[in-house]
Amino acid sequence: MILGYCFDLDGTLLDTETLWVKAIDEFLQAEGQAISSDAAQALVYGHSWHDIHQEITKTYPDVQMPVAEMEQKIAPYYEALSSACDVRIPTSIELLKELADEAPICIVSGSTRATIERAIGTMDIAPLLQFFLGAEDYSPGKPDPACYALAAHRLGLAPESCMVFEDSQAGVQSAKAAGMLCIALARENAPQQDLSGADGQVSDLGGFDPVDWM
Repeated sequence: MILGYCFDLDGTLLDTETLWVKAIDEFLQAEGQAISSDAAQALVYGHSWHDIHQEITKTYPDVQMPVAEMEQKIAPYYEALSSACDVRIPTSIELLKELADEAPICIVSGSTRATIERAIGTMDIAPLLQFFLGAEDYSPGKPDPACYALAAHRLGLAPESCMVFEDSQAGVQSAKAAGMLCIALARENAPQQDLSGADGQVSDLGGFDPVDWM
């Protein structure tokens, strides 16, 4: 029986991962570094901000700066991109609202807490959440199960009583390693990833009924 739900943020509730890929690409170009679109995508998808920072500083020795400074430098690129579009995924947000009437809900993301707080405001869902976990709250990041193990603990539930909604291979691996049921959102316009480790895949969370997957 499912007693609690965990939602990933980027790519699951908000269509932001492609924007972060572009923002990091533009940041690195401004720093005099070249990165392919495939490499930028692999860097971002499913990974926490701290892991992204670590990978950038390892791969590009000339781009050495503290994680907070790098975040501040990348943020304007992301904000310029996001201001030009509505990044919300309406059907995913609607499912979260529906499930919040039945069981406790949390967000488990690799983004920073400040970024998640802004996203929650954009979706207007703060009263519906028990809590959220960001990059500062756990280590290591996805695909390690640490984040979802912490979420189950905070929810006061056994992992097998929790359902996770994810969109990345790393996220699916994290949820399953933590012992949770995981549904992968494989949207048609999203980059292809190996989501075969999930318990089920859907192209849209609209009309999703968890009972069908129990």
